[in-house]
Amino acid sequence: MHNPIPPKERMKIHRQLMPEQPPLERARNFVEVNRGLDVALAQEEARRCLTCKTQHCFSACPVGVQVRDFIDLVVAGDYLGAAAKIREDNVLPAVTGRVCPQEKQCEGSCILSARGESVAIGYLERFVADYERSVGKVGLPARAPLTGKKVAVVGSGPAGLSCAGDLVLKGHDVTVLEALHEIGGVLVYGIPEFRLPKQIVRDEVENLRLMGVEFRTNVVVGRTVTVDELLGEEGYHAVFVATGAGLPMFLNIPGEHLCGVYSANEFLTRVNLMKANEFPAYDNPIYDCRGKDVAVFGAGNTAMDAVRTSLRLGAKCASIVYRRSEKEMPARAEEVHHAKDEGVQFQMLTNPLEFLGDEKGWLTGVRLQRMELGAPDKSGRRSPVAIEGSEHVLPIHVAIIAIGNKGNPLVQSTTPDLATTRNGYIVADAEKLKTSKPGVFAGGDIVTGGATVILAMGAGRKAAKAIHEYLQSGIW
Repeated sequence: MHNPIPPKERMKIHRQLMPEQPPLERARNFVEVNRGLDVALAQEEARRCLTCKTQHCFSACPVGVQVRDFIDLVVAGDYLGAAAKIREDNVLPAVTGRVCPQEKQCEGSCILSARGESVAIGYLERFVADYERSVGKVGLPARAPLTGKKVAVVGSGPAGLSCAGDLVLKGHDVTVLEALHEIGGVLVYGIPEFRLPKQIVRDEVENLRLMGVEFRTNVVVGRTVTVDELLGEEGYHAVFVATGAGLPMFLNIPGEHLCGVYSANEFLTRVNLMKANEFPAYDNPIYDCRGKDVAVFGAGNTAMDAVRTSLRLGAKCASIVYRRSEKEMPARAEEVHHAKDEGVQFQMLTNPLEFLGDEKGWLTGVRLQRMELGAPDKSGRRSPVAIEGSEHVLPIHVAIIAIGNKGNPLVQSTTPDLATTRNGYIVADAEKLKTSKPGVFAGGDIVTGGATVILAMGAGRKAAKAIHEYLQSGIW
């Protein structure tokens, strides 16, 4: 180990703060909020690691990043070596260093978290990934000899990219099929530029291309080509379905048809992927938020992305409306913190009942009802209960629904022998990610429902291992 500081002294070092744009400045631009650690901050943070033998951080990482080893390399000043160490298990370190919920996984398992100041593993991961990009020396793992086996990966989100990266390193020919015009899935259409710059995703995709992965865009599996055709005349030996959960859910209350009511998926896709924020330079408008009151319904990361995007589009007032308390909000703590700093208003324990509009069909407001948390259920969770007589109207011009997503049914509907749940998700074995159809594996949000980037990547790695075993043995 390279850390010269005794463990007791390391525990006296406070967690380093992430430099960021000032709140009022960043709330009106799409430049990345977090600016990244410099070498001095990264060194000081890395020295806090206690190099535990138990390595709970490693056990809590869905893709198995060797956290202790890469941080030890940071302490030694070998930043390229640290990045290469991460890439042994994670093909998207510059992405996960920015958007992974480390506080619930590796950092949440850090022994120092008992003091409330876990090692900033995510910050350090981002630091070394950005360092190798800045010097132009990306340490890509070596590829095994070619096997002659072909695998099609359906969907280029985090699950698909992770699976493709692992499989190509094992010597298989891998083709990723993406329905949209740019590779990245939710990384490009769902996460805003100020949280994850698109160039970061493009660079990581290019690294996968250099490793040997082939990418094909504008291929809608289920329309352009079916799964049966991939396994038949297209000559693929296995297919991994990683189409995500991109079908939006709605509130199912009166008035959702009004002009000015969006799903978060449509709103964010128009801005993130189709550059509606630069209209009319790009011909893909969204309803003008400038000077308008905007309300986002939901309190996950997508809701935070949508409400913070509306601020950057010029909203006069941007609010989160959530029927539970702040304690129950599923969004990352950092995203909530950033939203508050930028001026987002939070209306907790508030439930929407009806959207209101004018005679021309445009949204003018939403009727709300205040809630209180009832008695805990068997799981310990307290459900919201309506407070009688608390109904009121909030004037708004734009409403964005961000309460979750379902799986797109296209692949399932065109693959008759592919078993699905009653909610339309693909049924897959928990360990091998095998589906009911021989040669077809599935993982990520299309199996589990909406989750995090890193959990999807973990599913991709698990699928890659199982697909490799299947291709070697031929046993289903």
